[in-house]
Amino acid sequence: MPGPSFSCEERAMASRTRISGWTVLAAVLMIFGGIMTILQGIAAIAHNHVFVATRDYFFAFSLTGWGWIHLILGIVILLAGCALFGGATWARVVGVILAALAALSNFLWIPHAPFWAIVLLAINITIIWALCTGDRRRVR
Repeated sequence: MPGPSFSCEERAMASRTRISGWTVLAAVLMIFGGIMTILQGIAAIAHNHVFVATRDYFFAFSLTGWGWIHLILGIVILLAGCALFGGATWARVVGVILAALAALSNFLWIPHAPFWAIVLLAINITIIWALCTGDRRRVR
């Protein structure tokens, strides 16, 4: 007995559902990562004595400068994460770019807050992976 026959529309809908799961994961991680980056920026601006100021670090910026970078980047990541829930295609592209920038900024932030920076680095890499992953099965 042959299995159920699905139309092309039903197959495309199933494909979109599977892909939207990765998009939802990326959106949730972007919102979480954006909030954490905002908090990181606020902490560096308001209480820069909390972080360790390393000497002879190649990418030496003032902690207040890093705080503003993280605050602005976190706000933009948070907004792009919210836009992903709406299904905006531009938000996927912007999300990959922002996650790459945030991964780079957190890599450079490692000497100041190693655990926090490595966790956010892993989250940003996961965001990039989730946004770039597509349906690997072919619709027949």
